[in-house]
Amino acid sequence: MTTTYVIDGARVHSLQDFWTALGEAVNGPGGYFGRGLDSLTDCLRGGFGTPDDGSYVFEWRDHAASRRALGHPETARYLEGVLARCHHTNRGRVAEELAQARAGRGPTLFDTLTGIFADQAPDLLRLL
Repeated sequence: MTTTYVIDGARVHSLQDFWTALGEAVNGPGGYFGRGLDSLTDCLRGGFGTPDDGSYVFEWRDHAASRRALGHPETARYLEGVLARCHHTNRGRVAEELAQARAGRGPTLFDTLTGIFADQAPDLLRLL
């Protein structure tokens, strides 16, 4: 039997809202599993709230609203935080990504998040 986790995209107005929505989809109200890209990868591999056997999928409902919320402005805000704390050898790359996001170009957080799902399994995420 396949477990379906539902992400309510209408509730996602920021990256923090995405982490909350995902944590609650997996672990119920007030649920938490982490608030970072590595935590997402861990969750999707199974065993961190999701079944170890991989018998689960995610439905991201109203994903269009999330796509807008996790667009270039939110990506720039996220990258500003990354730039402030990243290793000096990564600053040039992150600064360029930040400049691109501020200009409304390049991948967005929505693109990054959906890419992480796709990297784990091509049919793991259903955008509705």
